[in-house]
Amino acid sequence: MNVTERLQAIVTEQAELAGVPGVSVGVWLDGDASYAYHGVTSIENPLPVDENTLFQFGSTGKTFTGTAIMRLVQDGRIDLDAPVRQYLPDFRVSDEAASAAVTVLQLLNHTAGWSGDRMGDASDNGPESIERFVAAMAGLEQEFAPGTAMSYNNASLSVAGRIIEVVTGQRFEQAIQELVLTPLGLEHTFTSGDDAMTRRFAVGHVPAGEDALAVARPWGLPRSGAPAGGLTANAGDLVSWIRFHLGDGTAADGSRVLEEATLKRMQQPTVDIEGSALGDHIGISWMLADVDGVRLVSHGGNTIGQESAFVMVPERSFGIATLTNASGPGGSFNTAVVKAALAEFAGVQEVEPEPTDRTDAELSGYAGQYETVAMAIDISVDGHRLSADMKAKPAFLEALGASEEDFAQPPVALGMVGADGDRFIAVDGSSKGMKGVFFRSPDGAVTGAHIGGRFAARINVPAGRG
Repeated sequence: MNVTERLQAIVTEQAELAGVPGVSVGVWLDGDASYAYHGVTSIENPLPVDENTLFQFGSTGKTFTGTAIMRLVQDGRIDLDAPVRQYLPDFRVSDEAASAAVTVLQLLNHTAGWSGDRMGDASDNGPESIERFVAAMAGLEQEFAPGTAMSYNNASLSVAGRIIEVVTGQRFEQAIQELVLTPLGLEHTFTSGDDAMTRRFAVGHVPAGEDALAVARPWGLPRSGAPAGGLTANAGDLVSWIRFHLGDGTAADGSRVLEEATLKRMQQPTVDIEGSALGDHIGISWMLADVDGVRLVSHGGNTIGQESAFVMVPERSFGIATLTNASGPGGSFNTAVVKAALAEFAGVQEVEPEPTDRTDAELSGYAGQYETVAMAIDISVDGHRLSADMKAKPAFLEALGASEEDFAQPPVALGMVGADGDRFIAVDGSSKGMKGVFFRSPDGAVTGAHIGGRFAARINVPAGRG
C-alpha cells in the first residue's frame, strides 16, 4: 500500500476503535501530502467528513500566535526579552514583582507563573474583549516567579495577543490574517465561528453517559481566548503549516515569511520540563520531546468537544495533524494514530515507561486534594495505582458558558514510574500515556503535581513526608 492507503487504514481502524464521530488527518512526508477522512461532522446532522471539513484545532493555534510574534521580532517591533510592560504599561496580575518582571518570551514558553487556565467571558465577543480580558487578569494569583518553573498558561497567550494588537494597531484576528494566514496562503483557516459556519464544519461532542456522546454547546471558546486557541481549519491547511515549519521560512510560492534562523529558533529549547506531559523542553510556543533518538516538535489542542494533535519530526521530513470532534474518544484516537504514523512513516518508536507497583503505604503520601484555577483533582489510592478524579470548577465552566458534562471524564489511573521517585504515567482512558510528576517541599511533603502540563497545588499539605 502507498502512504495514503496505509494512512487511511490506520485512521479507519482507530476511529472505529475509539468511537469518535468524525476525523480528518493529514501527513507530510518527504515533500508529499497524504490525507485520510472518516465519519461525520455531527451525530445530529451527519455530513461526511471530507477534505473541506473545518475543525477547531484549539491550542495548536498558540504556534500561530508565536509565529506572528516572531515576525514582529524579526522586524524589530518586539523584543522577546523585553518586559511585557514595555508594550502594555498598565499590565498587572496580583503580584507586582511578577507584573513588572515578566517578559514576552515567558508568555510564549509557559513560564509566566500565574494561574493560567482563564479563557474569558463567553458573552464578551466584542472588538475590545482581549483588552478587557487582560485588564481583568489583575486578580490572577502568582504560582511561582516568572522564569523559575513551567505551568501551561492559556492566559499568557492572550497577553501575547494583546501585545500584537497594540504593536500592529489591529484587532488580533486581522493581524494574524496579515502576518500569517495570507502570506502562507492558508485560505481554509478562519479566526471566527461566523466565517467557519458558512462552510462545512465539524461539531464538537462530549460524553453523555456510558459509551454515549452528545453535541457540545456552545460551539466555540470566548474571543478573548483566540490567541490561545481560537482558530479553525481543514487538514490541508494544517499540512501547509507543517510544510512551512519544516522548511526554510518561505511560503509555498517562494516568498519569505520568516528568516530560516528565526523559524529554527522557535524549535530550540528555552526551558526544560523534566517529567511533564508536554515533553522534555519548550521552545517558542512549540513543545519538544526527545524520542527514539530524534526531536519531536509538537503541539495539540482541546476545545469544547474537539481535540487535535500536531507532531513534526524535522530530521525525518515528517509531520502529522489529526483533527477529531469528540472529547475523550478524540484524545484516544489522536494518541493511537500519531504513535502508529510515527512508527510507520518516520521510523520513530515511542516506548511508554512501564508503571511499577507500589504499596499502599508508599502511595498514600500522594493522596489528597489538588487544584488549578480550572480543575479540582482528587487523588486517591486504588490498588497498586493512584486514581485521579478531575472535575472542572464551576467558575471556569460559567466563564466558558459550558456545563459540567462538557468536561466530564472518568477517573484516570496513574502508575508510578520506577521503584522510587515521584514520576507517574496515566495507564488508561483517553489520557493513557500522559506523564507527570509530584513535587515536594524541602521537608519531604508532597506539595503539588504537574498533571496535564499544569501545576496543581495540593490543598492542606500535611507536615513532613506525609
